[in-house]
Amino acid sequence: MQNILVTGGAGYIGAHACKALKQAGYRPVCYDNFSTGWRDAVKFGPLEEGDLLDRARLDEVFAKYQPEAVMHFAALSLVGDSMSDPGRYWRENVMGALNLIEATVAAGCRHVVFSSTCATYGESDQTLTEDTPQEPINAYGGSKLAIEGMLRDFSSAYDLEAVIFRYFNVAGADPEAEIGERHDPETHLIPLMLEAIVGKRSALTVYGTDYDTPDGTCVRDYVHVMDLVDAHILGLKWLEAGRGGRAFNLGTGTGFSVREVVDASRAVTNMAVPIREGTRRAGDAKRLVSGSQRAKQELGWQPSATLPKMISDAWRWHKKHWD
Repeated sequence: MQNILVTGGAGYIGAHACKALKQAGYRPVCYDNFSTGWRDAVKFGPLEEGDLLDRARLDEVFAKYQPEAVMHFAALSLVGDSMSDPGRYWRENVMGALNLIEATVAAGCRHVVFSSTCATYGESDQTLTEDTPQEPINAYGGSKLAIEGMLRDFSSAYDLEAVIFRYFNVAGADPEAEIGERHDPETHLIPLMLEAIVGKRSALTVYGTDYDTPDGTCVRDYVHVMDLVDAHILGLKWLEAGRGGRAFNLGTGTGFSVREVVDASRAVTNMAVPIREGTRRAGDAKRLVSGSQRAKQELGWQPSATLPKMISDAWRWHKKHWD
């Protein structure tokens, strides 16, 4: 059984990736410092606690497991926070990634699957493709773009190949409700909306209602977390087949405004969402919709879950967790 080192494997997407890896016949090794991850989400393989800024600890873990590949999810990812404290994002995301990539090369591991973001593209009214100019408007997107460049440079200098996935709003939970989405503090729309529905918060705050969009609220492309991690398995197999480094966007190609997501939740839960209108947040793009033709044509990836399915799966997990 091949070992795959999963950084951030105790987080939302990382934990789902660990489950998908186990189901695909791999052994996911979770590496996490639990700054945002959850210990009870680590249930699909061994845990190695550590920080990406600790190079000696990374070397220990590589020597112990000799992983076939690295799936790199660990990162700070709050747009607003990145605008108010950019140094923290450049230090932890970029310097942490540099440590990880150098440890990967030193250990003779050749394959990296990197969790990037559509935030590297910045503001665009067009559906994003891999050829869209990358002009991030916040430090989070900037830090991820820097890591993409780092991977390209290391691939040129060493026997290293990387698949880069750029995606934005991930939602839902695994159908068995073993793991789901939670953050502390919570900042993502769908869990915030569900918390407001059941009274765990007084209302859902809509940040900005005066954007140049059909209903004034931001538009985002949502992809189900299980569809997303399926793409990561395909990316791993792409590297195993010797097909070389490649960047792929992952999205459905359909954008939904905040108000449209709220309307969809009413249809799923049959419950009203209390709303409070707030001001815009620094660094928020008005529209981010990601095409994924390259992933479909080259990887054979096909996202299947609809927005109601994402909300329904999230709702199932949250109800179980709250109970």
